This record gives sequence, structure tokens and C-alpha cells, in this order.
Amino acid sequence: MMTFALYLRSCLPSARRCMILQKRSNIRNTSSMPGGLRPASVVVLPNSLAPAFERFCQANTGPLPLLGRSEPEKWISPAQSTVSGTRIGCPQFQKYEFGTCTGSPTSLAEHSEQLKDMVAFLLDCSFSPEETMEKVGLPGRDPAGAGHAGAYKTTVPCVTHAGFCCPLVVTGRPVPEDKLGRLVQASCSLGGERGQPIHIGDPELLGIKELSKPDYGDPVVCQPGDVPVFWPSQLTSVEAVNSCRNRGIGHLLCKDELLKASLSLSHAHSVLITTGFPTHFNHQPPEETDGPPGAIALAAFLQALEKEVSMVVDQRALNLHQKLIEDAIEQGVLKTQVPLLTYKGGSMEVAQEFLCKDGDPKSPRFDHLVAIERAGRAADGNYYNARKMNIKHLVDPVDDLFLAAKKIPRISSTGVGDGGNELGMGKVKEAVKRHIRNGDVIACDVEADFAVIAGVSNWGGYALACALYILNSCEVHRCYLRKAIGSSGAPQDQSWTQALPSVTKEEKMLSILVQHKVRSGISGVVGMEVDGLPFHSVHAEMIQRLVDVTAV
Repeated sequence: MMTFALYLRSCLPSARRCMILQKRSNIRNTSSMPGGLRPASVVVLPNSLAPAFERFCQANTGPLPLLGRSEPEKWISPAQSTVSGTRIGCPQFQKYEFGTCTGSPTSLAEHSEQLKDMVAFLLDCSFSPEETMEKVGLPGRDPAGAGHAGAYKTTVPCVTHAGFCCPLVVTGRPVPEDKLGRLVQASCSLGGERGQPIHIGDPELLGIKELSKPDYGDPVVCQPGDVPVFWPSQLTSVEAVNSCRNRGIGHLLCKDELLKASLSLSHAHSVLITTGFPTHFNHQPPEETDGPPGAIALAAFLQALEKEVSMVVDQRALNLHQKLIEDAIEQGVLKTQVPLLTYKGGSMEVAQEFLCKDGDPKSPRFDHLVAIERAGRAADGNYYNARKMNIKHLVDPVDDLFLAAKKIPRISSTGVGDGGNELGMGKVKEAVKRHIRNGDVIACDVEADFAVIAGVSNWGGYALACALYILNSCEVHRCYLRKAIGSSGAPQDQSWTQALPSVTKEEKMLSILVQHKVRSGISGVVGMEVDGLPFHSVHAEMIQRLVDVTAV
């Protein structure tokens, strides 16, 4: 059975949809039939993502051989205008949302409005391992079977481009060792360069631990004397689309929140920062690499503005954060020590006692609270990661401090998040419920005064530091801050510039996290990445763009 794929990602960012297009078992590969019909995978994306995805395909031609693309509003029949001799046929759809099958629509009519500003990409599927195996006298997969050929995510990274970052996906077949030579020759003759296997033998060299556990379809079953053979799979496009950092957060954005948060921070004398999202509960430490770098970058710039800065973290993670801060100072990421506090919870009176001198709301110890990628309490009182796993046992109730601050006039608060389950995102919880996967369960119920939404929470921390630089470099703002009292003075441009986030400093900070075995949030990798995105090609670019805009 030939398998095609149509992956639909809605122009509504939260509704990332993937659709699998499956031909029925009696329809064969038609690439050699009169009329030039050619099977293709189709990836449908918002027009805004089209240029980046096109370049991503061009950089990864093995798994993503691009035949052509449509123009917005013409995606239903891209073959007519962009790809000669290519047709889609009569598909049966299976609808996937965030990688999970949620239905089998018979048409896309109900998505017509969403498709108006979308672009279709056609990926060549004309090469078939089944046809190759038939040519050398090997039995193909059972044509009556309802499953799909096994495909596996590998540890081989595709070339990253503009947020599209994913591992190579391969499809495998068992081949008797004595027929390997003939199979390779047949593959090359039928599929050219595209038909060549990319790996023969030990699956672990691709990072595949068990052939019995494919990521897609049915497992590859090797009999005695068989050798597994692997080809690149167009299912790589599923991983690419799922990797793109636009997980519905566009719907969470509130106008001018970064400006409002920065203005409030600029007026503050003492700031309390919190971070920590223990999503990897089966590892030690369970923290992820998103959060601490952004928190420390903001702390460094607040120190340069001569503000008092403290951090409150989970008791169980206190030693980890002490080491992170010590190493950050040693590496030049931080200039001076940041006091670390813990809060184990209690009544609102206990929270007020923590925030205020002698518990007096007229004498707050802190003017502003900032949470950067900090696990936030949901409506049911639990704390959830993006997969709906309850991590309450790993999280101290720092949320109580934000709730208590709401009743203390002189304390304001900011929440920085990228998924809606972070502390402070209660301000946008209704949007989280509507547009974020599992949002009805994971949405944080605790509101901050300002909600800063970022593709990666670290970026929100960097952006706050950069916004503070811009504000405090403004003569009008400086006059407003000092109420016209004292000398205007020249801004400390040099020290402030040195305190800004930089690619070098953030690379050092991520290296420190790696040394302490802190993992990437999505992939779980202990390495130079955050939320599954590599530092050098994605995060470094974002940091440099922020600094370039700031220092003009």
C-alpha cells in the first residue's frame, strides 16, 4: 500500500494540524503511468512560514525532495501552476492535531477559511522501497494490511533554518543479506540518488534503539539472516512542522505588555525573580534549559541599573541554582552575587510576611516580581507540563507570592512564558484554553499584571533586558524617573552595553547548564539547545537580532 501525507498547519497558530493522506490499498504507484501522475506528500503552512520552510526543504533534499509550491488561496491545485504533471488524486484524510489523530474527515471544506492564506508544498514520493524489493524478488509488505510501513526518528539532525529544526525520519525494510547488492543497484536505477539507502545495518548507529518500537506505522521485523535497510522518509516533514516555534502563542499576545512590564521594572528599586520548570521528572535535575538563562540575563542588567535583585527558587533546586549563579559569576555572565530565597508556602498572611517588612503591606521588600518559565498553578491546584503530566510534587507554591502581590498596591508583577502553563499566564488563560494543546488542563490560573509572550521564554528575559536598556537610555525617561531632582548626568552606556545579553555570554550560560546535566525542554537532550532548538543556529541568531535592534 502506497502512503502519502498531507500535513496541514492552520493559519491560526494554535491549531497546528497535521493531516495524513492515505491512498487505498488497490491504488498503486502511478509515477510511471500515462499522464505523468506522481505521488506526493503535501505540507500546507501559513504563508508567513512558507519562505523559511522552502529553504528548509532545499537544505534537506534527501528526506524533503521539493517538487514545487502553490500560491496562497491556490493550494488545492498547485500542480496546475507550479509542478508539471503532478496531481493529488482522491485522498482519504486522517486529521492530526499536535501529532495525535483526532478524526478522519472526507474533505477539507470545513477548513476553507483557514486555508485562504496558506501555501502547499509538494514533496516527491515517487520512489518506493516496495517496488524496489519486488524488482529483486523480495516480498513487499502485505497489500491487505491496514498499517503503514515503519518509520523511525533518528538522532541525525536535519539542517536547521529559521525555527524549522528536527531529526531525520527514516523508513526501514528487512532484506536478506545475500540480496543487499541487488537491492542497492535496483534502488539506484529506480530512484536515482533519492533511491539510495542512507544506512544499512545496525539501527543504533542512527539512534534507533528498538526496531519493534517505530515512531510511525508498523515495526520492521527482521528474520534470521535479514539486514535492516533505511531510506529517508517524507515523515520528516511532520517533525519539521511540529518543531516550528509557533505553538499557538500568537493568540496569547497582549498589546504593549513588554513596554508596560519594562516601564514598571524601570521604576522598581528591588526585584524578585523566579524561574524553574521541572518538566523532566524522571531525571536529575528535572529542570530544563529554558528559564535560568533568561532570568540571569535579566538579573545582570538590573544589577547594572543598580537595582537590588533576588531570586526565589524551589527548595529542592536551591543547590543547583547556587552552582549556576557561582559559575555565571566565574564566567563573567553575572557581575555580582544574586541572593537566593525559597518559599515553602502557607497562608496569604505568610506570603505577605515574605513580601513585606514585618508583614506590613506599606513596606514591601520588593517592588516587582518576575517569573520566567516558572511552572504555574492550574485551576485544579496542580502544576502541569505541556503533556499534561502533573509535576506538583516538584514545585513549591511560589504562585502564592504573585497572588499576595495583587493585594499590595506597591508591588507589580510580570510573567514570561511560551506555552500558557507558566506562572503569570493566568492573564491570558482563556486564550490558552482555546488555542494551546491541552490548554483546558494545563493553563496557569495565576495572573501577573503583565504577560510577556515569547517563542522561547529565555527570549522574553533577554527582551526585557534590552527594553530596559532602551528606556534608560532615553533622556525623557531618565528625567521622569528622577522627578527632575539632581543632575541629569550621562547614561552609563558602556556599563549598560556590557550588561546586555550577548551570544558569547548566553553560550557560556547554556554550557554551564549542560555541565550540570540540565536538559532541553522538548527533546530532553543534555546539550547546546533549548526547547529542542540548537543554540548556534537559532538562539544565537535571536540574541544577536535583539542586541542589534537595542544598540542602534
